[in-house]
Amino acid sequence: MLKVNRLSGGYGEKNIVSDVNFTVKEGKMLGILGPNGSGKSTLMKLMSGILEATSGSVVIDGKDLKDYAAKELAKKMAVLPQLHAHAFSHSVRETVSLGRYPHQRGWFSSWSKEDEEAVAGAMELMDIGRYEHTPIDQMSGGEQQRVFVAQALAQNASILLLDEPTNHLDINHQKELLDTIKRQAIEKNLTVISIFHDINLASMYCDSLLLLEQGRVAAIGEPHEVVKEKGIKKVYGTRISTHPHPELPKPQITLMPGIKRQVKNQQVRKEDFTISREMVLYRSEIPLKTVSSAVINAGSGWFTTFMNRRVDENYEVDDTVAELTGFIEERGFKPTDTVAMMTAVDVGQVVLGSCGFEGGSIVVAVTAGAGNGTDVSLTHKKERIKKVGTVNTWIFVNGILAEEAFLQAMMTATEAKAKAFQEEKVLDPFTGTIATGTPTDSVLVSSTQQGNEFQYAGPISELGRHIGKTVFEATTEAIRRYRSQAPH
Repeated sequence: MLKVNRLSGGYGEKNIVSDVNFTVKEGKMLGILGPNGSGKSTLMKLMSGILEATSGSVVIDGKDLKDYAAKELAKKMAVLPQLHAHAFSHSVRETVSLGRYPHQRGWFSSWSKEDEEAVAGAMELMDIGRYEHTPIDQMSGGEQQRVFVAQALAQNASILLLDEPTNHLDINHQKELLDTIKRQAIEKNLTVISIFHDINLASMYCDSLLLLEQGRVAAIGEPHEVVKEKGIKKVYGTRISTHPHPELPKPQITLMPGIKRQVKNQQVRKEDFTISREMVLYRSEIPLKTVSSAVINAGSGWFTTFMNRRVDENYEVDDTVAELTGFIEERGFKPTDTVAMMTAVDVGQVVLGSCGFEGGSIVVAVTAGAGNGTDVSLTHKKERIKKVGTVNTWIFVNGILAEEAFLQAMMTATEAKAKAFQEEKVLDPFTGTIATGTPTDSVLVSSTQQGNEFQYAGPISELGRHIGKTVFEATTEAIRRYRSQAPH
């Protein structure tokens, strides 16, 4: 365990780091963040004893750093500095072997099997065995970095201090290196402290983060406590947006540009929708921010092409996504730019609705089939037989939607659809109760992100009220059209 108590220090009489406190336990990884000149490397030098502190202390396993002899400290702590000066052109193996110096009684006179295994193991972990006899001055910066990390690992210290270990590495080697360090921390119960420039990498791999501002602690805690939009903006002087990592309960950031989005002014109009026997199509001149439950490009993103494709009621393929992707490409569209849904309902019966109101407007498109009505509260009671009937709902907003407004718009639209099913007395054929939708319904909310801002889209908001009204009316009419064509 490493404990830093009110640590201050710097160069000469000037303190670069002031009154820093933190503790890192065994098996844990702390990331140090901060802009250039915030004192990250100075703090690392104070922790390693390279610089003498003007006040405070560094305690390793209950013993003050100053009370360790140099070789004794090297057995406890391995340091990977940011820069390396090479007096000689050592081979990779020789460089990694230097990590075993603290364990020697003389200059390699006592080289042991344990030393050999430590060096071989470190080279294997860093995947540099094939470079064993290569002079390090003939290697790229990224390859050299992996060699020096192997040297630190070969030291078999219980504490690793790393100053930007991913420097010079491509994204795959960054991931592999940090995977290795994290795995070593867990398996060997190491204490790891690392400086990062990349906030996203630090958040992904570290158990806690320390954010420095002008040599002082601006924030410390778990990643979600430190990586906050206001705090990062204050310290770094730049706007960011935070969002969750797709696989880990960790925050990630996206930089927000200082220039406005340069695109032509666009309004979505129902007159611009194309309706044919095989699809309902809308093409935008600019990418629209979209959230959907579509077959192709579900989730969130920016898209220009919106497709609701009709398929035969007996449509059956092994890979729906692959088949629909091929369909998109065959018609000259890019799958990466396209949100696509499918329905067995006659898309020629689509209902297009629009509504203007103070500050904005919306366009709604609904295709609806009522033959597969489902009461969602009772679907658990009986196995369903597949029937034709899907409700696909599109909502386009001419305005700027906040993140929560996208989700609220989907909720409002879903409630409006359920009310339309109730109004039209669409029954679940298996339960005899009023249906709330169908098992394969899909919804899309898309926005131009131009014009007025809408923070909310729930039923109490101006935008939400118009979404509810327009979706209800369009869904009701779409159900009626479907019934008028359905065989009796």
